[in-house]
Amino acid sequence: MAHNTKLNPNPNPNSNRIETLAITLTEEETKANKSVSKFKSIKIKDVAWLISIVTIILSLPILASAVSLLYMQDYDCEKLLSLPKVQTGIAVGLLFVFLISNGAVYASRKIPVPGFFIAMVSLLFIFTMGLALVGSDKMESKRVMATPRWFKDKVGDEYYWTNIKSCIYSKGFCDDLAYRSVNVKAYQFSLKKLSSIEDGCCKPPDSCRMEYTNATYWTKGDNRIFEERSHNKIYNGDCEIWNNSRNMLCYECESCRQGFVHILETKWKKLGVFLIVMPLFLIIAHILLFIVVMWKRYLTQS
Repeated sequence: MAHNTKLNPNPNPNSNRIETLAITLTEEETKANKSVSKFKSIKIKDVAWLISIVTIILSLPILASAVSLLYMQDYDCEKLLSLPKVQTGIAVGLLFVFLISNGAVYASRKIPVPGFFIAMVSLLFIFTMGLALVGSDKMESKRVMATPRWFKDKVGDEYYWTNIKSCIYSKGFCDDLAYRSVNVKAYQFSLKKLSSIEDGCCKPPDSCRMEYTNATYWTKGDNRIFEERSHNKIYNGDCEIWNNSRNMLCYECESCRQGFVHILETKWKKLGVFLIVMPLFLIIAHILLFIVVMWKRYLTQS
């Protein structure tokens, strides 16, 4: 007797439902993960955009400084040390840094790595130059122009100093001081705020304790007083070098050299501080932008 048996292809009718439910849950979970990734990517994109704007804004003082250096009037007698050429060179360098920095911001969308490293190299170069200008330890050399050590080396050279003191005399710094102090009494003159050159070149050092007649004419004390001051280490060589003649005064004094160096150092140290601070801010901004862009790429590919 033959029996007809039918094979049930799905002995467990609930298994299909479970498999379907599992697939549905997996698809929903995948969609949810993609949605979260997309949400994170959008957030990262907003952060990258914000950092890009901040980086561009931070680069604007670099541009302003470059233009200012190109049009800034050179300080009197700086040409004798070829400093205007250095000033122009730094201005051109800052213009390139401005262009490279903003080019790196634009390139971060397509080629973030090359743009980042090119920006870093240019910013670190300017940062190093700033350290040299402020006279940072081990960062300056007498071969690097416009550094404190270089100034002292040049002013200490008699060839350069002969031309510099002639320039100071021809510019009439001391004549101008004398004109402004015609009716000024001794105690009033002691309260006047003088420039470093006026204080160092147009009058004897305070340690000489000379008697004031006018701004450029001073009376020395007797030899006994000078010997006593010399013994007490108050007296210095500039006291003997001083001469009331208008074409001599204290132009050969050490105080005159120091006054000229101080004027130049003040100007170039301010520039050096700027070349340290602004590139440092831009370096931080570019590092943050690079991290955010690479993170966004990782989220997009995952």
